[in-house]
Amino acid sequence: MPDIHPNQLLGNLFYRRTLRGRVIFAQLPFFLTVALAGILIAALYPGLWGNPRLLIGLTINALLAVACFVVPWDKLHPSSIVVIPYLDFIVVAFFREGSQTLLSSAGLLGLFPVFWLCASGIAPKTAVVSSTVASLSIVWVSVFISGNVTAVTLAKPLLFPLIILLFAITVVVITSNMEHQRNTLLIRDKQLREALAESQHRERLMETVVDTVGVGVLVVDADGNDQLMNAAQRHIHSLGSPVDNADPNESELLVFSPDREPLAPESRPVRRAINGETFTNFQIWIGTGEEARALSTTARMIRHGDGASEGSVIAFHDVTDMVKAMNAKNDFVANVSHEFRTPLTAIQSYISLVLEEPDMDPQDVARFLGIAERNADRLSGLVADLLTNSAITVERAPANVVQLLSDCLASAAPSAAANNVLLEQQCQEPLVAFLDGVRISQVLDNLVSNAIKYSPHGGTLTVKVWTYGTDLHCEVSDQGLGMSESEQASLFQKFYRAGTAVERGIPGIGLGLTISKTIIETHGGTLSVLSHLGKGTTMKIVIPACVLGAHFVSV
Repeated sequence: MPDIHPNQLLGNLFYRRTLRGRVIFAQLPFFLTVALAGILIAALYPGLWGNPRLLIGLTINALLAVACFVVPWDKLHPSSIVVIPYLDFIVVAFFREGSQTLLSSAGLLGLFPVFWLCASGIAPKTAVVSSTVASLSIVWVSVFISGNVTAVTLAKPLLFPLIILLFAITVVVITSNMEHQRNTLLIRDKQLREALAESQHRERLMETVVDTVGVGVLVVDADGNDQLMNAAQRHIHSLGSPVDNADPNESELLVFSPDREPLAPESRPVRRAINGETFTNFQIWIGTGEEARALSTTARMIRHGDGASEGSVIAFHDVTDMVKAMNAKNDFVANVSHEFRTPLTAIQSYISLVLEEPDMDPQDVARFLGIAERNADRLSGLVADLLTNSAITVERAPANVVQLLSDCLASAAPSAAANNVLLEQQCQEPLVAFLDGVRISQVLDNLVSNAIKYSPHGGTLTVKVWTYGTDLHCEVSDQGLGMSESEQASLFQKFYRAGTAVERGIPGIGLGLTISKTIIETHGGTLSVLSHLGKGTTMKIVIPACVLGAHFVSV
């Protein structure tokens, strides 16, 4: 049980009560003592009950007790309560005379009102003087009533008033000291409450600031116990939690190295920080699947005034987008290099053959240079794709859509045969549309080429063209690898390549679909995708109000 300071006990019993309660509390000991003394007299000296002075003293005592309850002290001036202790002196005087000094301690009842007056803090000097005068009056009453008033009889009882005087002074001094201590404690309590409120405000402010930043922050003590974890870090912690463990420690989290290998517990950032290490930009992966995040971690030690470690602060910065961007850049450079290398190699090889054989047959020279020219055109096309942006323009003119489609499939036939892909065309002549034939051929080439590349296991590639009113519709469907929903959502972003393409090493630089979508949208149309992973992909083109003399083609 905690210790209770006397001032605290006094405050709980007295100072925190209403004025009425304090009056009742202060008068209660005197009332009970007088009442018990009256009962004692009734038991030991029943004959004294006929003494009117005794009865008057007991009656006044009872009336004062009632007054303590019924008088609205809270509505009166606080100093009005001293009326009660002054009237208590009258009770003492009558009780002492009524008991005919049979109770030798009756005069000591005066100590109760003296204590009340001197401890009330109301005019302490006046309380000392009036208490002494009242006690002197009490002991001299008997002398004056007896009529034997001499210097000896007046001086004989002076010891009691002297005791009262010294008691009153002592009470005033002690009370003043206690009041001073109480005021000091109240001031200190106020200061502590203000300091606590300020500390709580700063704590709430710090928590708000720490939870607002997008960086995960973790504070641990020297033993590795979590002291603070902000909202971002709680989310990161949840990403690394195994499915069957809702509250793992760091050694149980799904933490991996930059190359996605499981990271040993002693090599993980928090354990390194607990061991006293300080580091910057230590990269890890946390979590698995599509929710995995790349993190850059930084740790700093918290030091005590004497230099001893008090723990560490570890920051977790999500760098997933940056890592993916770097990987995309590396893939892009590698893919562009790969795409450029093939035509450059062909150009160099055939030109070298021509230069090395001055007497080569002119037909062979023309054939080799033709091959070099086609590869140069291919290289030029790749460069054009890299430089192409959203400012694509179209020059519309009547174009035979069926012929455009036939030329596209004829060009794609060799690569389709290499992948065991069967080409199927579903279109019915005549079909003439007002559009940019060159640009639409570029779109068809891109879609068909992609469909073949993403069908490594063969299958059927079907191209359907039909009209609906004056709107032109076209679908390119394959039975290849297909794509996930997240891959479809990013498909038309510049330089984006599906994960399956990267994993299988399928060549490309991620610009064909972006350019194709821009061309179709410049025609006022739409290019959309519908794909199922492992089942194939369908690319659909709709160009409104472009068909001339349309014939509805049923497919």
